[in-house]
Amino acid sequence: MTPRVAMRRRSAEAAPTEPTEKGNEGKNHNNRIYLLVSLSLFFWALLFYFHFSEKQIQLQPQHQPQPLSSISLRVHKFPLDPPKEKEPLVTTLPPAPVIVEKQEFPFVRALKTADNKSDPCGGKYIYVHHLPAKFNEDMLRDCKKLSLWTNMCKFTTNAGLGPPLENVEGVFSDQGWYATNQFAVDVIFSNRMKQYKCLTNDSSLAAAIFVPFYAGFDVARYLWGYNISTRDAASLELVDWLMKRPEWEIMRGKDHFLVAGRITWDFRRLSEEETDWGNKLLFLPAAKNMSMLVVESSPWNANDFGIPYPTYFHPAKDSEVFEWQERMRNLDRKWLFSFAGAPRPDNPKSIRGQIIDQCTNSKVGKLLECDFGESKCHAPSSIMQMFQGSLFCLQPQGDSYTRRSAFDSMLAGCIPVFFHPGSAYTQYTWHLPKNYTTYSVFIPEDDIRKRNRSIEERLLQIPPEQVKIMRENVINLIPGLIYADPRSELETLKDAFDVSVEAIIDKVTRLRKNMIEGRTEYDNFVEENSWKYALLEEGQREAGGHVWDPFFSKPKPGEDSSGESNGGGTTISADAAKNSWKSEQRDKTQ
Repeated sequence: MTPRVAMRRRSAEAAPTEPTEKGNEGKNHNNRIYLLVSLSLFFWALLFYFHFSEKQIQLQPQHQPQPLSSISLRVHKFPLDPPKEKEPLVTTLPPAPVIVEKQEFPFVRALKTADNKSDPCGGKYIYVHHLPAKFNEDMLRDCKKLSLWTNMCKFTTNAGLGPPLENVEGVFSDQGWYATNQFAVDVIFSNRMKQYKCLTNDSSLAAAIFVPFYAGFDVARYLWGYNISTRDAASLELVDWLMKRPEWEIMRGKDHFLVAGRITWDFRRLSEEETDWGNKLLFLPAAKNMSMLVVESSPWNANDFGIPYPTYFHPAKDSEVFEWQERMRNLDRKWLFSFAGAPRPDNPKSIRGQIIDQCTNSKVGKLLECDFGESKCHAPSSIMQMFQGSLFCLQPQGDSYTRRSAFDSMLAGCIPVFFHPGSAYTQYTWHLPKNYTTYSVFIPEDDIRKRNRSIEERLLQIPPEQVKIMRENVINLIPGLIYADPRSELETLKDAFDVSVEAIIDKVTRLRKNMIEGRTEYDNFVEENSWKYALLEEGQREAGGHVWDPFFSKPKPGEDSSGESNGGGTTISADAAKNSWKSEQRDKTQ
């Protein structure tokens, strides 16, 4: 019995030790858990620290590099397979907010002015460069040198309108008529700009920037008897001056525009040969960014735009325009058609000879033949009197596509008849309706040249009611085709200046919005097809084939540019520009 008791006692004595060992075992287990948790937290803390340190390194500017010593220590202590950890960290950085990208464009402030409905000039501000006087006013002081045959001094008077015309024969109205030179747009436009209501001295608000360089007067001084260095000098100096200006940096000149009262070919010298014509203003890289408004543009280039030739009428008030329009509506027009112009015997492609013959042989046609020496064609009253008495006025090509006579005839309420689309339809797309049939008649040159079609028969096919509608449309176009007196301002009507400025602002605004949106205005833009884009319908983004393609086709290398196949388009070049000066020689008696 004793031994069993003793054993029980030993067991009883040993029993208390079991929970103690189990307790130690639990404690050790918990300690291991705590250690693992601590190590895990320490690991994640280091990982997050490493993550944000790396992110900070990525975002810091390059000129302040992060010290590399601490980074290398971390990498050695904790080999976390960096490529797997770093790559997602870099690629998952959030993209820059869109608003930051918009703020990078310095013209955003100018665009936002249009949202201010309380500002009548919102989105319409124009900034005018203050050019050195040698680029404009000095030319007027030396006006005798502006043309070889014409004394331009009298034509630069009255803010560029020239001397007033007396209404002796009752052809004009009593106010607003001047003997305006057809190439005086440079000074007329610049003086009109001085009266513009929304001028600003803050270029950051400007919807467009005007460069008051008298480009037409400049080129006219040196076309005859001067080398190319002299002809190019002012253009090169102007570009150099502009590119140093802070305003240029906004869009590299794509918001700049200037005006030249001559045809585009005077500014498109193709080579550096001394015998080549004109200067190279429009081929300068900087000038290709700017918009140049000329009285005749190139169908194959995108940096020039056609604006009307100046007529003799420059009203100072709306009422003068309304009175003239009403007078044109009520005239008795005894001639079916008329033509004022001279033949072009040196140009075998010209149809003027046939037109003159048809006018002479028709009982309902009227001819005012212009040539060297004294001629009624040089008297504004004779020209306007004939146009006022005609239902249709024939407007073939001159030495180049266009002629001032087209605008004189429409001013008289006479329906123009064109024979080449480059004479108006692809030129003055800002000022004339896209649907040319509403205000004019088109007879292709080949109908006259090859088929000897009768102009009289073609015009007699038009119903009288339609003629009346067309004439009313022409009369309604008058305000936008004339330049108001630069010393005043029309109240409600928009003249050719207003239409041109609005078109430039629209052009620059579209370009700016497209830049912000990262898009282009047209798909697959081809500059050689420039004439087509203004004719596109709303929403169209690509120019395809056109019925007028034959009129503007260019010859292939080695092909004769005077051939019938190219529709005469390529004959409008240096030779045409040079020949256009013959009209000034004819006008020297004016």
